[in-house]
Amino acid sequence: MTLNLLDICIIAFYLGGVTLFGLHFRGSHKNLKNYYLADNSIPWWAIALSIVAAETSTLTVIGAPGLAFDGNFGFLQLVFGYLIGRIIVSLIFLPHYFRGNLMTAYQLMERRFGPHLRSLTAGIFLLTRAAAEGVRVFAVAIVVRVALGSLLSGMSDFHRDLAAIAIVILLTLLYTYQGGMKAAIWTDVLQQTVYITGTIVGLFTILHLVPGGWHGVTAIAGPAGKFKLFDLTLNLTTKYTIWSGILGGTFITMASHGTDQLIVQRLLSARSQAQAKVALISSGLAILFQFSLFLLIGAMLYAYYTVQPPAAIFTRSDTVFPTFIVTHMPHGISGLLIAAILAAAMSNLSAALNALTSTSIVDFYARMRPLSTDARRMQLSRASMVVWALILFALALLARNGGRVIEVGLSITSVAYGGLLGVFLLGVLTKRTNERGAIVGMVCGLALNLSLWFFTQVSFTWYVVLGSLTTFAVGYAASLFIAPAPHA
Repeated sequence: MTLNLLDICIIAFYLGGVTLFGLHFRGSHKNLKNYYLADNSIPWWAIALSIVAAETSTLTVIGAPGLAFDGNFGFLQLVFGYLIGRIIVSLIFLPHYFRGNLMTAYQLMERRFGPHLRSLTAGIFLLTRAAAEGVRVFAVAIVVRVALGSLLSGMSDFHRDLAAIAIVILLTLLYTYQGGMKAAIWTDVLQQTVYITGTIVGLFTILHLVPGGWHGVTAIAGPAGKFKLFDLTLNLTTKYTIWSGILGGTFITMASHGTDQLIVQRLLSARSQAQAKVALISSGLAILFQFSLFLLIGAMLYAYYTVQPPAAIFTRSDTVFPTFIVTHMPHGISGLLIAAILAAAMSNLSAALNALTSTSIVDFYARMRPLSTDARRMQLSRASMVVWALILFALALLARNGGRVIEVGLSITSVAYGGLLGVFLLGVLTKRTNERGAIVGMVCGLALNLSLWFFTQVSFTWYVVLGSLTTFAVGYAASLFIAPAPHA
């Protein structure tokens, strides 16, 4: 069974509908604050849903079920750390962001240290966010290749990937370009609703198809260890343990939600610091529910394919869920689920385009051309967004040769997060650290993480912990011996 005309119509209707919905928010956008922060007019609940949507790409929707299909529920140990990390961010980072008229996370670095560290942190963000986002966008191609394979049988895998990536980027760019942050957040709310609803419908459909229903799932998946949650192993090479989960998850979230413009920009769009805190913490509870849902689907798919073996062995677990949707879901529901997966891709891509553009203009162009008008900056903001869309398009094609997409994406960001989090912690927790010392610490933290990634088997879940602690320790010590720059 493959997608039929009804499924294709549902997918097309969704893609067209969400694009038109986003275009509804286009307006005059008189200045950058209006374009990038929606004039601080967004309620906490919308920001919470937008945060979840922004950090939930197609990687999560197809990758998390694959993790449980191959392994177990161990990934949730990392999510427990995500909750702790959000609490810490709300206590130590948010007060600094709301103390002043900031539009990007990296302006805080200049206010605390100086312009060189601001440029360094912003530049590293641009490089790593673009690389990681390329992997996320490529995940769309995996879904479309599986979903529309029969309809695109005359095309090579490369050309199918090319068409899928181009369509999603073009439609997302259209409404994000016009509507700025307000369009991004409210379309995130819509798309979050769509893909969670679609996933829940999918869960009950799978449950109906597994012989014996829930009893059949537990009878097969339980003895296979698919519901195993905690791993008390104490080593640095096992990806998901209680130690790497609590420590690694906490540090990853402190970095992603405290130093990454992708999330910080949404928090700065809140009506107040108090609302930003509520949005951040409540998004953690939503993430816990969401990952539990996706992992449960993976365990259920394991049970189904144990009873009904697939026609061909899966070469990568990322394809298990989309393959099941296309081949076994009732028509209509399969179209809804493919649309839901595309919804996750578009919301994450919209967030990335906004973050990359705001950092480029605010942290680089506006500083080099301080006398430029708001009209000129707005014009260049939109041009920059188009350029970043083209860059992500190219990077997504390059990502075709990667491994399991969810872990590749997390590894790329984790390498940079160690250094970023370390200097941000130096900025908010210490007074004696100077810019030169902080830069030395950051270089050491990045070098350590790159070494761990390329030359060891240490799990990515430890990168941020080790990198940030190294950055903090070296940066503080170096500041005791290195004189501050003259501007400080």
